[in-house]
Amino acid sequence: MQQSHERQEPAGPAPAPTGPTPAGAASPGLADAGAASLGLADAGAASPAPGGAASPAPAPARPARILVVDDDPTVAEVVTGYLDRAGYVVDRAGDGPAALARAAGNRPDLVVLDLMLPGMDGLEVCRRMRADSGPVPVIMLTARGDEDDRILGLEVGADDYVTKPFSPRELVLRVESVLRRTRPRADTGPLGAAGLTVDPAARRATKNGAELALTLREFDLLAFFLRHPGRAYGREDLMREVWGWDFGDLSTVTVHVRRLRGKVEDDPARPRLIQTVWGVGYRFDPSATAGPAEQEA
Repeated sequence: MQQSHERQEPAGPAPAPTGPTPAGAASPGLADAGAASLGLADAGAASPAPGGAASPAPAPARPARILVVDDDPTVAEVVTGYLDRAGYVVDRAGDGPAALARAAGNRPDLVVLDLMLPGMDGLEVCRRMRADSGPVPVIMLTARGDEDDRILGLEVGADDYVTKPFSPRELVLRVESVLRRTRPRADTGPLGAAGLTVDPAARRATKNGAELALTLREFDLLAFFLRHPGRAYGREDLMREVWGWDFGDLSTVTVHVRRLRGKVEDDPARPRLIQTVWGVGYRFDPSATAGPAEQEA
């Protein structure tokens, strides 16, 4: 599915919803033809009312800086408007090189990144941004319905994705969810087992003393496993506990488990620490011996 580049004005204002938009679902009754051609489910809808159920949590003392990268100026303008009204400081870039330059000049707290950019696509931008600027959280926007494209985005380090057409209100909630996961937990100190250590306050993880380069979700997933050794969790459980979603694309969990194994296991093809429990999900077992080679995460 190719993203349309037809430029149209956003639809007229619509009443704000009375509750939050479920993750992964467009707002009902708002996917009109004009908005859908822009890749938005409700481009002209009013922003959530302050204090309403769909409003993000109060912004920290220093508002988070969000970089929006999209070559469609109308989509970028609508998304920027919603994020600005939610209390964030927003930068914009229309292509890959401009996004890399802005990220290098003023490091963002999160990047909203379109997959289909001219010249340098979003996958390459994500790779280079992580190489140059470190593990900045990334939410990828894609107009493609193919699962391989979504998984590819997760493989290069995206923390979340939203498929067009999408609701800008949903995107604001996704941004808040990802940023909330970057804030240090006050209820736990450093964690450790099997040569792995995690310091939630410093957002730092090591293996046998060597620092691990983990994405936001990989860090959270490892910390969760270290808090709950020996117990099997289904992918639905991990999505709820680690991602904070009650439902969503479970392949997200599968990809992140595979990526995490690649960084913490001595032999990712024969995982010892993060084991597959067939018919259930995954179990972190710091005392287990290497198991048979597995064909899938």
